Amino acid sequence: MYKKKTPIELNCGLDLVREVLNGKWKIPLLYYISEGAKRPGDLQRRIPRATRRVLNVQLSELEKHELISRTIYAELPPRVEYELTALGKSVLPLITALGKWGDDHQDDLRRVITQSAHF
Repeated sequence: MYKKKTPIELNCGLDLVREVLNGKWKIPLLYYISEGAKRPGDLQRRIPRATRRVLNVQLSELEKHELISRTIYAELPPRVEYELTALGKSVLPLITALGKWGDDHQDDLRRVITQSAHF
């Protein structure tokens, strides 16, 4: 099992938020689950650049942090579905606000990201 090399800092709210939302695909996963993508295959289709393994790791972390819950149905083949918990639903306004901020500032953000990529 992976063990972090740096100690976890939980000194303030921003440390806590960073700990549970840090990961390239966690915010998109929460958003897509809220939009109705419940099964791993649906999420993989929505985020095709992410490998299945990475998505599974990040889904497991979101579940461990109680932002999502997983239901495994006793069928053949087994079916797994994810849904947001109350805690996961409570972070959606933050995700929406971040998305709006990105939309409102997309020209500036694209410019500075493109410039910094040339270093």
